[in-house]
Amino acid sequence: MSTTFTIDTSTSRAHPTPAPMKRLTVPALRQRKINGQTAEPIVMLTAYTARMAQLLDPHCDVLLVGDSLGQVIYGLPSTIPVTLDMMCNHGAAVVRGSYHSLVIVDMPFGSYEASPAQAFENAARILRESGAAGVKLEGGEAMAETIEFLSARGIPVCAHVGLTPQAVNALGGYGARGRSQAEAEKILRDAKAVEQAGCFMLVIEGVMEDIANEVTASTSCPTIGIGASANCDGQVLVIDDMLGMFERVPRFVKRYGNAADTISTAVAQYAADVRSRAFPTTDQVYRPKK
Repeated sequence: MSTTFTIDTSTSRAHPTPAPMKRLTVPALRQRKINGQTAEPIVMLTAYTARMAQLLDPHCDVLLVGDSLGQVIYGLPSTIPVTLDMMCNHGAAVVRGSYHSLVIVDMPFGSYEASPAQAFENAARILRESGAAGVKLEGGEAMAETIEFLSARGIPVCAHVGLTPQAVNALGGYGARGRSQAEAEKILRDAKAVEQAGCFMLVIEGVMEDIANEVTASTSCPTIGIGASANCDGQVLVIDDMLGMFERVPRFVKRYGNAADTISTAVAQYAADVRSRAFPTTDQVYRPKK
């Protein structure tokens, strides 16, 4: 049995409710790609809280607890200041709020680059404290040894090549990668290196479409596109971007809702009702029973 958290409508608080074990596994996800083809594309979204995990879980194959929470949740200027404590805590919340999706957690900047041993210690902590199934880390050839080290010791790794947000200072911004021949060749080398090192899945972010197509066709592990190609084996977006929580979003985002306007409208009505004393009404206050 696994445990998920449902909202008790009488108290608006989360209580654990046992549910049959239906969670996707790393081997099952990897086996979606057969002979270079994925018949059923992988659906992946970011999640940072238990309640959002509950809402996304029935529709997703993978929930990524992304270090994008630095900007989305904490209002930080980039992912660089995100801490290991943040990732462990939000990872645990997402695991508690789901029972079907595979949950993976981003390793934050500075938690894995120094050595494979450092990466193992911190990845083990993430899995131990969150209950997630795997970790994601950025980097290609430079991280191949670390990915191999983790994979050999039972820690599933999702790799990430192309535009790597943790390297924004070195890259000089968030522009698409692979426009030059040299950069395109590096992305292809990075993808091959992490595949050979044993990653079970590969995120390709912000690269030219033809490069994403070539990586997808030439690797045995599933590829997940974000600003890459519709031919990738799956897709991922930041949930807040997809729901329209921010005014500006990257070019590769398609908005499937306008949650910001919905929230603003509701709060404006609430504020007006409070100021006019239209809220609360007799329906929302406690009086002696007659």
